[in-house]
Formats: sequence, C-alpha cells, structure tokens
Amino acid sequence: MGADERSQRREVTVEDLWPHKNFLVLKFQGVETINDAEPLIGAELQLPRKERAVLEPGWTYLSDLIGLPVFDGQREIGQIEDVQFGAGEAPLLVVRAGRSCRTRSFRRDVLGEARFGARQSGMKLPEACWK
Repeated sequence: MGADERSQRREVTVEDLWPHKNFLVLKFQGVETINDAEPLIGAELQLPRKERAVLEPGWTYLSDLIGLPVFDGQREIGQIEDVQFGAGEAPLLVVRAGRSCRTRSFRRDVLGEARFGARQSGMKLPEACWK
C-alpha cells in the first residue's frame, strides 16, 4: 500500500479487540495477517459522533472542544481552532485570539469546565499568555 492509499479514507469494521501492554489491538474484518495490518500502522481511526460512547462526567472528547469560545473568567480570550497531537504527552489546544494564534497544553487544571450546552469553555491563564 503506497502513501496515497494510506491517506485515503475507508470504512472498516472492528471484528475484535484486546489489550496488549499499554495499547488496544484492533482486529478489522478482512485484515487477516500481520502483513495485512502493517500498512495501517499510524492510521487515524475515526468514529461517527452518533456511535461514540457516552462519557462519564469530567471526561471530554477533544474533537468537541473545536469551535468553543474560551473565557478567562468573564472575558472571552479566543476560540479553540484545533487540537494537535504529537508534541508530547498532552495534546495542544490551538486558540485563536484575534489575529494571533496560541497553543496551550490540554490540562484539566488549565481548561476548567467545558459547557457544551452554552458552547463555551473556561481557562485559567496567566495574563501574559494573551498579551
């Protein structure tokens, strides 16, 4: 499978899954050998919103944060534009404030509560972050 084929979306069916070390191994229908599975290493697995599990209170799907306005107290400081992975353990929230764009680690102690019904999120940030 070439790089172009890996970047194309395709529908797969999870046939089975099991824990292995710190990961979950997924067995896809029609993928029968390790050689068949190797081209899928590093692929992104997406699930339709309607099929996602309901999360326990305090947990958040990161994709639900995109588009939320961000408040520091009562002051709106920007909007979450993206979530980036691969820069460390914590994903980075990309927050646009006017023409500037800042990244902040996704941490519960900084994010505060995301209020999805009100479509906003709170952050506790030092003033220097937005000057």
